Amino acid sequence: MKAHAEALPTQEMLINMGPQHPSTHGVLRVILRTDGEVVVNAKPDVGYLHRALEKIGERVTYAQFMPFTDRLDYLASMNCNAAWAWTVEKLAGIEVPERAEYIRVIVCELNRISSHLIAFGSFTADMGAFTPFLYAIRERERVNDLFEDICGNRLTYNYVRIGGVSADLPDRFLEKTKEFLDYFEPKIPEYNNLISYNKIFVHRLANVAAISGGEAVAYGLTGPNLRGSGVSFDLRRNEPYSVYPKLDFDVCVGTGERGTVGDCFDRYMVRINEMRESVKILRQAIAQTPDGPVMAKVPRVFKPPAGEVYFRAENPRGETGIYLISDGTVNPYRLKIRAPSFVTMNIFEKVTKGLMIADIVAVIGSFDIILPEIDR
Repeated sequence: MKAHAEALPTQEMLINMGPQHPSTHGVLRVILRTDGEVVVNAKPDVGYLHRALEKIGERVTYAQFMPFTDRLDYLASMNCNAAWAWTVEKLAGIEVPERAEYIRVIVCELNRISSHLIAFGSFTADMGAFTPFLYAIRERERVNDLFEDICGNRLTYNYVRIGGVSADLPDRFLEKTKEFLDYFEPKIPEYNNLISYNKIFVHRLANVAAISGGEAVAYGLTGPNLRGSGVSFDLRRNEPYSVYPKLDFDVCVGTGERGTVGDCFDRYMVRINEMRESVKILRQAIAQTPDGPVMAKVPRVFKPPAGEVYFRAENPRGETGIYLISDGTVNPYRLKIRAPSFVTMNIFEKVTKGLMIADIVAVIGSFDIILPEIDR
């Protein structure tokens, strides 16, 4: 039988996966060259959603660009809002009230939980388990309720402003957030009992597309995809900003818990564990939030001094870096955004060689990419 199989001629096939394939999470197109079920090469072809955000940013004022940052990563709009505000404030030397900084950290960590819930739910759905997705959406709706209270939106939240936040917290917001944390924290072990250690799920992820720490650094991976490879680097800890230095939390890393360090399972588990750390951060931030103003005195249209600045924030998908050049006028002279999902795709072709076609879905899900960030 074996001899017969070896005698059969094989022929490579070229297969387009996407740009509207359900498990490519948006408009990602992957050009697969396969030999049977084995992937000979998988080349990502990005660019179908190009919106030229950076060029738009050079045509509007600094404040007018804030709503565009909601769309950079629509699952982490609060984090992107805050990253833009911190960048402009660093450029212009704006002092932000402490209460506003605590509020920013609270909404950013709530958004991290919300984003990781979508990563968890959609990834497990890709692997054939639909129930966890319903659990994730159930919890995410409660975060959306909080965000609707605070800014009126349930997806592209727009709340952070240059110099602070758009308005103070609504009545009982902190109490409601604490009630959510009391409800949500016991759900994390529930997820682990439901799916994380399911035998089939583990076999689909363990030892698949393992990325060593050195490779992750060399390819510029950041966030959970870097930490999944065992590299303990988190901007909130290594280059702290805002009020993060006042908050205690652990940096979650991959340990090779079910296979090789840096495999799909490690990247998945880092996100699960980071939700627990966000709960820890939120409880401290709620307890420490002081009274006071939530907005610095910033003119509606202001002109920062000429100069350049780079600021990077630890967003749910990794380092969002913003490079800004000011020529002293009302709008940026040059704007460049380093989006973590785009950088992550650099290593995709390398780690998918020799995998089975079904593993491609696991790799995409474990990277937790979002296409507006890639095709910005």
